[in-house]
Amino acid sequence: MPVHGFCLFDTPIGACAIAWTADAIAGVLLPEDAGESRTRTRMQRQFAAVRETAPPAWIHTVISRIRQLLEGHRDTLSDVPLDMRGVPQFDQRVYAVARAIPPGQTLSYGEVAARLGEPGAARAVGQALGSNPFAPVVPCHRILAAGKRSGGFSAGGGVATKLRMLQIEKAELGDGPGLFD
Repeated sequence: MPVHGFCLFDTPIGACAIAWTADAIAGVLLPEDAGESRTRTRMQRQFAAVRETAPPAWIHTVISRIRQLLEGHRDTLSDVPLDMRGVPQFDQRVYAVARAIPPGQTLSYGEVAARLGEPGAARAVGQALGSNPFAPVVPCHRILAAGKRSGGFSAGGGVATKLRMLQIEKAELGDGPGLFD
């Protein structure tokens, strides 16, 4: 399925971008620190032959739901169709586990690996999440390092964006040292 277009849209955390095919999301980008032009450039680099255009009605609905999620509404976005062509099978399995994590909850990389039946694959889980082309529809921000530490976050804004998204979701992170240390 060819990618039909992309657009930028405002959210409480900045300008995000979304690309789509006829019936699925091809990619979503969280805001870049450098602003809207950097997000646009990154999307154009990812989908070189695709032009920025007005989104169809179903994409407007997805955009609205992403905005609401980033305002603190509890939507898993788990029914949003994703174009997984070219996404490795292991990564797809990781993304399925991530999509099942409700807003405000978290798992560790090790817990995701265990749910996949591969308890030694925490590092591979992190690598799969690091190449997630669908954040926050695939909510990689809900997956933390051991001890509730943030771990990495390759999406726009880095770990600061991950922390902000978890704060928006009112994630319960425990009382001890961890994520915000």
